[in-house]
Amino acid sequence: MIDALPRELRAPAFGRAESRYTLLCWALLRGIGFIYLVGFLILALQLRPLLGEHGILPARDFLSWAERALGSRGAGFWRLPSLFWLGASDTFMLFAAWLGVALSALVLAGFASSVLLFFLWALYLSFVHVGQIFYGYGWESLLCEAGFLSIFLAPPLDPRPLPARSFAPVLVVVLFRWLTFRLMFGSGLIKIRGDECWRDLTCLAYHYETQPNPSPLSYYFHQLPLAVHKLGVLFNHLVELLAPFFVFGPRPARLAAGALIVAFQITLILSGNLSFLNWLTIVVALSCFDDGVVWRLFPAQFRARAAERELSQAPSRVRRRVLVALALLVGILSMNPLVNLLSPRQAMNASFDPFQLVNTYGAFGSVSRERHEVVLEGTNDPTPRPDSVWKGYELPCKPGDPGRRPCLITPYHYRLDWQMWFVQFGGYESQPWLVHLVFQLLHAEPIVLSLFERNPFPKQPPRYVRAALYRYWFTRPGEPGYWHREYLGNVLGPFSRDDPELVDYVRRHRWR
Repeated sequence: MIDALPRELRAPAFGRAESRYTLLCWALLRGIGFIYLVGFLILALQLRPLLGEHGILPARDFLSWAERALGSRGAGFWRLPSLFWLGASDTFMLFAAWLGVALSALVLAGFASSVLLFFLWALYLSFVHVGQIFYGYGWESLLCEAGFLSIFLAPPLDPRPLPARSFAPVLVVVLFRWLTFRLMFGSGLIKIRGDECWRDLTCLAYHYETQPNPSPLSYYFHQLPLAVHKLGVLFNHLVELLAPFFVFGPRPARLAAGALIVAFQITLILSGNLSFLNWLTIVVALSCFDDGVVWRLFPAQFRARAAERELSQAPSRVRRRVLVALALLVGILSMNPLVNLLSPRQAMNASFDPFQLVNTYGAFGSVSRERHEVVLEGTNDPTPRPDSVWKGYELPCKPGDPGRRPCLITPYHYRLDWQMWFVQFGGYESQPWLVHLVFQLLHAEPIVLSLFERNPFPKQPPRYVRAALYRYWFTRPGEPGYWHREYLGNVLGPFSRDDPELVDYVRRHRWR
């Protein structure tokens, strides 16, 4: 069938710059739709126990606090733009989450317009700004920034795949490359500046064991010889510190940079559960390619239709002006991220404008040498004693039972599993939500218990709950199980339901 096509329809036309990116833009939009779908599905399934009225950090309480702190609801909106200033009931937020699922599924299926993508961006940004600590990570701001750029990839109104009045906006592809550069180079700089083990090439000897949510392959990666780990760090530096400078280079160099970035992200997907960060980075890095690379992935009829658009369409005067304005806006907003990149006190995963249009990124600026885990445990003993039997609340994808194999969940993300890893660094003083969670477990709050894979007290809540600190390390091949662990003490508690200190803490935070 391909041979029957005219020669100019077998491969992309290369007469004009925009004609080289029609199929690529279509693929970029589908990729953004896929990531949105994952993000909104996470919200729809975990919103009530995390941010709902009876959740760990209720969004309604947060917005009330923000209104008091900022002086008015209007000031709060401009500081934290969110549709949920209109109302943060569980019903309204769940409706918005499932609406996001439906709209992102349309984009993934091939139906995209600027209007539809604007609604997706506004919806997700609204959740990020009420998500508090659970939504304070780099992949959230990355999705907001990439989602905003994608608005300008699609036709303004017609959502059909390759509609008649469409063209490939090369300027937006270039802005995606600029995002790719900042994303990768920022991650590389934060490592070189942040931890000596990235400079002496030993970080990967610890990383696979101590990262927040190891994958099944993390166990095997960790067993590799030190020389292989050092080669892995060198590959990391090649991709994050050198390859970004070629995303704007000649076509062979640009394609090589894109291929290295994609290959690197695939290794990260296999070796750990970093939410949808690596998947979204792959989508963003697709901007390094062009139709000459991706055209073989599409059916012949679709390629023919794309070629027709390339040969006949050009942007309207209004759209050209909109794209120039977009480029100017991104250029102006890039100043703070650039200053941050050049600063020896570089911040990681920071936003400099309330709409998170242009951000700075980074990951694993420091690597833990030992794995410490906080495990929530309960007992029915009348009074906790050294010989009390403590039973653990098992989370879906977090080390708990030493015999359980690490899970593979990416690009999905269990937000409580992830957040529990950070308690080790500052105790409950830096994670006050942990106190509320303990309080809710003591009262067997069913919404919150839905976050756990196993509730060791299914009939009635325990008398006491504690947050115990353990040191974990991988077993060696041939040893039973996947983890060894050693009890180190308690981060919090033990507390009973009527403990005055616990009750007073919860009341002061207005959780009850």
